[in-house]
Amino acid sequence: MRVAGLGFRAAAGLDSLRDALMAAGGPSGVAALATVADKAGAAPLCALARELNVPVCAIPPEALAEVETPTWSARVAARFGTGSLAEAAALAGAGPGARLLSARAVSGDGMATAAIAEGLDDE
Repeated sequence: MRVAGLGFRAAAGLDSLRDALMAAGGPSGVAALATVADKAGAAPLCALARELNVPVCAIPPEALAEVETPTWSARVAARFGTGSLAEAAALAGAGPGARLLSARAVSGDGMATAAIAEGLDDE
C-alpha cells in the first residue's frame, strides 16, 4: 500500500497540503494519508482525503518517534522525536518494512511537507 505522510503547520490550508503532495510525486496510487494523531482531524487534511477518496491514518506520536528518517529537521525532532514528520508518518502508515518512494518535499509556501512510502505488500 502506498501512503502519503503529511506534516503541516496549523495555518496550512488545503492548497498547501495539495502542493506538498504534488511535490512529493503526486497522489497516483496513494491509498491513504498519514500524519501525527493530534493533526489527523485537521480540516485541510480531511478535505484532501475526501478529494482523493482515501482514509486518514492517525499515527501515535510514540510510533513516529521510533522511525528513523533520511532527512532531519531540528524543530521536528524536538517536537516529535523524529527527523521528518512527513517521512515518519508515511513509513509508519505503510507498515513494517516500508520504504520511501520520495523524501519529504515542501509546499511552495513552506507550510506543509509530504513524503510517499510503499509497504511490502506492493512489491
